Amino acid sequence: MSFLRPEVQAMLWRWREVIAGAAVLAFGLWWAFAMFSPVRWLFVPLLAIGAGVVWTGFQRVRFRRGGGGAGVVQIVERRLAYWGPLTGGIVDMDDLARLTFDPGHKPPHWVLTPRGGAPLLIPIDAEGADALFDLFTALPGIKSERMLDLLAHPPDHAVVLWDAAQLRLH
Repeated sequence: MSFLRPEVQAMLWRWREVIAGAAVLAFGLWWAFAMFSPVRWLFVPLLAIGAGVVWTGFQRVRFRRGGGGAGVVQIVERRLAYWGPLTGGIVDMDDLARLTFDPGHKPPHWVLTPRGGAPLLIPIDAEGADALFDLFTALPGIKSERMLDLLAHPPDHAVVLWDAAQLRLH
């Protein structure tokens, strides 16, 4: 039994990292101003950790689309599987050649192209697609702010966010 309405629970769950980071920040500030002990300096790392959690939490909130869309995303040890009503497949992130954001579909899709394989299209609102944020930000050289800006303001054409061939040229 819950004392909160389902929509309030959903909102709190969406903002969970930001709330946790704010709690750590608040505890660090309380420690800084209320404690008069030799370990008072420990509030500095606590504030840094809280600020980092709040920052990444805001990025994840901007990435989340709520789920409930077509298909299910599963991730196990850098292997991404998408099971959709019409398409699906598996991509090992170590074999990924290109990541593209394609707003030409409704809803927009992530297009993951493995080396020597067929592209895998994943709707941004697929169930479990929130976990893609961690996979995408782990790609070397990807610009997460650009990815989040594309989600907030979709262009009218497909945009390549990450390309392994470009990394080899540098």
